[in-house]
Amino acid sequence: MRVHSSAPTRIDLAGGTLDIWPLYLFHDNAQTINFAITPRAECRLETRTDGRLKIFAEDTGATADVQDVSELDDRHELRLVAQLSRHFAASNMTISTRSGSPVGAGLGGSSALNIALCAALSKWYERDIDSETLIRLALDLESQVLGVPTGAQDYQPATYGGVASLELRPGGVVRAPIAIDVDALADRIILIYTGQSRNSGINNWKITKHHIDGDQHTIDLFEDICDVASSMRNALETEQWNEVARQIRIEWELRKRLTSGVTTDRLEMLIKLGRRAGAVAAKVCGAGGGGCLVFFAEPDAAALVREAFKTSDVQILDCRVDTEGLRVVVDVDD
Repeated sequence: MRVHSSAPTRIDLAGGTLDIWPLYLFHDNAQTINFAITPRAECRLETRTDGRLKIFAEDTGATADVQDVSELDDRHELRLVAQLSRHFAASNMTISTRSGSPVGAGLGGSSALNIALCAALSKWYERDIDSETLIRLALDLESQVLGVPTGAQDYQPATYGGVASLELRPGGVVRAPIAIDVDALADRIILIYTGQSRNSGINNWKITKHHIDGDQHTIDLFEDICDVASSMRNALETEQWNEVARQIRIEWELRKRLTSGVTTDRLEMLIKLGRRAGAVAAKVCGAGGGGCLVFFAEPDAAALVREAFKTSDVQILDCRVDTEGLRVVVDVDD
C-alpha cells in the first residue's frame, strides 16, 4: 500500500502570535488573518517487506532506518516525524517527506507537514479522524516537539486552504472563511526567502512570557494588533486593497516593538529595496528574525518588485492562494 498526502503552507497577514494559548484569552475579539499558499509539504508512506521503519527527508537528506520505532532519536531534522511515528507506533514502512518551502521560512511548513503526515498515518492505520480532531492532535504533538507553546494558526490553512479569519475564543479556534477574489489577492503578493532561517519558538516564547508576566507594553501592543486584525478582515471582505496594504504596514511596525528579535538589519534593507521598487507594504512572515518577507504591491507594480530582487541574494518563491487544503491519496496494491 502507498499513501501520499500533502498540505499547503500559509502567509499570515495580521494577528499572529495571538493564536498562542492562553494569550488570546486576554483580548476581546482576538483573531488571526491568514491564507493558504500553493507551496506544499508532502509525505509518502510505502509498505516494506523487512519489517523495518525508514524515514527519509528528501529536501535535507536526513535519514533514519530502525527495526523499531522506539529506536528513533530526536535529531533536529527528523524530530517531528519521529514524534509522529512514535505516536502512531509506525512500523514496516518507509516515510518520505518533502517541503515546498525553505527550512525556517515562517510559512508554517512544519505544521503543514505535521497535518499531512498525521492524516496519512491515520489513513494507513484506518483511524477515523475528523478535521478538527486532526488539527488538535497535530498541535499537541508539535508542542511536545518544540517544548514550548505553539500557535494554532498554521493548522487550519493546511487543512482547509483558502483565506480565513481564525477567531480565537475561550473553548478554541473558530475558522471563518473570507470570500474574496483569490487571484486579485495573489496578484498583489510577492514572497521572498531571505536565506536567513529563524526559530519561531524563541521569539514567540519571549513575547508570551512578557505578556503572562503582565508587561503592560506587550499587553498594549497586542490590543493594537487585535485592532489591526479586525481592520484587516474588514478590508479583505470588501476588497479594499489600499486598506489591506495600510494594515500590513501598521502590523509590521507594531510587531517590531514586541521584542528586539523580530527584525534585523538585513530584513530592513530588503524591505527598503522592495518599497523603492514599488511595493506599498511589507512584513515578515511568522515570528520574525528571518525567514520570508511578504510584499504587497498593485498588480502593475508586482513585476517590478520581483525584478528588483533578481539581483539580490534572495529566493523569489512562486505562490498563489491554495483553495484545496489537505489532500490524501491511497493506492492499494493489487
